[in-house]
Amino acid sequence: MFVGITNEPRNYAWGSTHAIADLLGRTPSGSPEAELWLGAHAGSPSLIEDPSQVGGFSNLAEWIASAPEVALGAGWATRQADVPRLPFLLKILAAGRPLSLQAHPTTEQARAGFELENEAGIAVDAGNRNFRDPFHKPELIFALSDTFEALCGFRPLPEVRGIIAELRLLDLATENPQAAAIDSLENHLAGGLRDTVDWLLRDGRGGDSGEVEWLVERVVALATHAEFLAGGGAIIGYARELATVRALAAEYPGDPGIVLALLLNRVSLKRGEVLYLPVGNIHAYLSGLGVELMAASDNVLRGGLTPKHIDIEELLAVLDFGEGPAPYLAPVVLGDGVSVYRPGVPDFALVHIEADAAAASATPVTMRQITLTGPAIAICTAGGFLVAGAGASRALKRGQAVYVTPDEGTLTFAGTGEVFLAMPGA
Repeated sequence: MFVGITNEPRNYAWGSTHAIADLLGRTPSGSPEAELWLGAHAGSPSLIEDPSQVGGFSNLAEWIASAPEVALGAGWATRQADVPRLPFLLKILAAGRPLSLQAHPTTEQARAGFELENEAGIAVDAGNRNFRDPFHKPELIFALSDTFEALCGFRPLPEVRGIIAELRLLDLATENPQAAAIDSLENHLAGGLRDTVDWLLRDGRGGDSGEVEWLVERVVALATHAEFLAGGGAIIGYARELATVRALAAEYPGDPGIVLALLLNRVSLKRGEVLYLPVGNIHAYLSGLGVELMAASDNVLRGGLTPKHIDIEELLAVLDFGEGPAPYLAPVVLGDGVSVYRPGVPDFALVHIEADAAAASATPVTMRQITLTGPAIAICTAGGFLVAGAGASRALKRGQAVYVTPDEGTLTFAGTGEVFLAMPGA
């Protein structure tokens, strides 16, 4: 069964006013449009275009709850032991401003935290709630814009020391050097990343010493000085990182996350590149348009660059303090124009299908086939396709999305343009 679905973008303040509308051929709302959710998550379940097709249900969550073996298939309906649920959530994400630094829990952490907060009587939608459901939340982001800017995971410590060395040189180049501010960061790093993050957040958000406040102020001043020196021809080794400091300071003045960002990999994805953010990975999207696919969860532990609630103890418990390069995810190429991104979790995999119109005009239309691993959602972001399964077919044009039940088996895509297909990972 092919069930047409739609939704309205969520108007978070950091969203772009036009990127999602431009991509999907919609009229902009005039407000920030941050995320278009395609899935059955209770926060914003997809609307069913023709409720009569599924017994009158108006959204995907209601239909799945009523007829899980039809909507999910017998295998996935029974695999979700407590409540049958779609295991993934597909989003179109447009960041016009930087998002908060954040990390997501493991299943065990989420389940324990969810139960404890329920026992404490904290409302699920309360601002100080850490765990809104008992599920983990790994995710990936596929860059749709020419560049997609992000912070992702703790960078190798030799690079952090290189940044500190450059800050020291910049400090010496000022009229009033303040080396002690940089000393404080280096001294805490000697105790490890966990100690450093703890200190930055605890002292930087209401601590009495004022040490982190001074450090943030000094780092921003040095980043500004670096821009001045670069204008005079000086070569700045970590120019991109210092430019990020300036950008974050403009959005979140005084926030300790400005310095924390220097400990993280600074990533510029090109269109078509993918990052995988496993549980425990600290990250923040800075700008750009992308397809985001994740486990169906809303558990977020924030770590700066936000006025919202930060639970330092829970964040430290969730964070993975391993250092290393940014976790790019390479695709498995299944054929001409067909790539699949499998991060190794059971919740989701992303298929990207791209067919060039110019090539198609010179040759017969190529059929691209994908065998489903469970229920799926497809969205067309350019051109148009005819999608056929074992028992039905559906035309899919730019901006349209469809939910596919697993009994359709192997899907055949014929057409030109671009389409994304989300389905379980196994």
